[in-house]
Amino acid sequence: MIIRKLFKFENAHIVRDCSTRRCSENIHGHSYKIEVLLESNYLDNGQMVYDFGLTKLYIKELIDSFDHAITLWRDDDPEYIASMKAHSSRWIELPVSPSAEQFSRVIYLMIERVLACTQMQNGEREVTLHSVIVHETDTGYAQGFKDDAHSVLMGKIALEDIRFSGQIRSEWSDPDLWAKLLAHLPLHTPRKV
Repeated sequence: MIIRKLFKFENAHIVRDCSTRRCSENIHGHSYKIEVLLESNYLDNGQMVYDFGLTKLYIKELIDSFDHAITLWRDDDPEYIASMKAHSSRWIELPVSPSAEQFSRVIYLMIERVLACTQMQNGEREVTLHSVIVHETDTGYAQGFKDDAHSVLMGKIALEDIRFSGQIRSEWSDPDLWAKLLAHLPLHTPRKV
């Protein structure tokens, strides 16, 4: 069975080297809609694949990190990156260009790690991430699957290469969340959310 949870955020970026000059040469923003599809062949004690309430903690916080932030590609012009960081307290730096396709891969990897580190509390079993759909506009989206997220041909993404600004980290319920995820430390979900 597959379940779907929708998240939203506003984000700015430049997608260098794309065909459209407006996108490749200008900072611009989108109202993103992110669909997270989880699957399992089992139901938990509440007869659910995964309680939607559980997504409101770490998964929502990580996706919300992109809200009202600028997403930067670490291989962009160093002056541009430094300027954006100097003038924005909310930024995320990625090892890949921030296209919808790459957002789907990045978010997939982040959620995959959250699920791997989460100590299940209510009989959840074999809950896996099916895919992540990133709607950049009302008419266009990218859907990323496990093979896409781990594809070196599409650009290697190591979670260790993703950087969040201090303001973003300070807004998480646990400011050490990213460090815990990178270290594969267990995340505890409360029994009642």
